[in-house]
Amino acid sequence: MGGVPRDLEWLFWDSDPSGLDLDAHAAHILPRVIEFGGLAEVRWLLSAYGPERIHGFLRERGHPELSDRTLAFWRAFFHAGDETWASPPAWRKDSSAPWID
Repeated sequence: MGGVPRDLEWLFWDSDPSGLDLDAHAAHILPRVIEFGGLAEVRWLLSAYGPERIHGFLRERGHPELSDRTLAFWRAFFHAGDETWASPPAWRKDSSAPWID
């Protein structure tokens, strides 16, 4: 299916973007572009994955990197206000360290 275009490599600061495969690494690519990408990046995402796959990812998998604001936007985009979407376990969303008082 190809890889991440060079102009989107800035979104993958913590990995080697040249080694990302759209199919094999979708669970890494989708949330990163959904959360941090601008209009051009989201257009690329929609053309690369299609709305159905993005909607399915949000509905079935979700990701702790996705903010409530971003999820609200995509719920409006997909007209999915009443749908149940996957959410990460509470401990994945909590940034407080157990050793800090």
